[in-house]
Amino acid sequence: MTTQNGVRPSANSLVASARAASRKGPPPVHLWNPPFCGDLDMRIARDGTWFYLGTPIGRFEMVKLFSSILRKDGNDYFLVTPIEKVGITVDDAPFVATDFTVDGAGDQQALTFTTHVGDSVTAGPDHPITVRYDDAGEPSPYVLVRANLEALIDRKSFYRLVDLGQHHDHAGEKWFGLWSGGAFFPVIRSADLPE
Repeated sequence: MTTQNGVRPSANSLVASARAASRKGPPPVHLWNPPFCGDLDMRIARDGTWFYLGTPIGRFEMVKLFSSILRKDGNDYFLVTPIEKVGITVDDAPFVATDFTVDGAGDQQALTFTTHVGDSVTAGPDHPITVRYDDAGEPSPYVLVRANLEALIDRKSFYRLVDLGQHHDHAGEKWFGLWSGGAFFPVIRSADLPE
């Protein structure tokens, strides 16, 4: 598929458009509604590695630029510029939270996460922490970074978060979870914790 000007979408055309759009701050991808131009052979692996044509993208600046024009519509991911919208594959979440800081304590603490592409977000009502469990009962924790885009919280950070967890009455049950930004985020029911 081609864009309106007859050019087939490519990583190079996306880079040029993204650079032009980001000169005045973060690109407003939520405001853009260009035509869908097809899928691009680009994939984000579960560990946050971006691939183009099956090869890892080694330049951090390029990955950061692509991540700035990423949008999720429904269950699908797209790179969006003012003139084109291309589909990409995301194995799990598009970002990985690789570290966090803690300010305050107890129900007054704030957990601020940093992603592998340099985004920073403080968990709270607008940026919730969620934990999903696979069929084997293994947890995968996430934090919402921006507009439907989550970061998988890496294992070392999750272990550190568990050390900060507290028991709290939530929705009529006792839960073990995390406080941040004045909100409580349940991780597991207290009754389901191993003895």
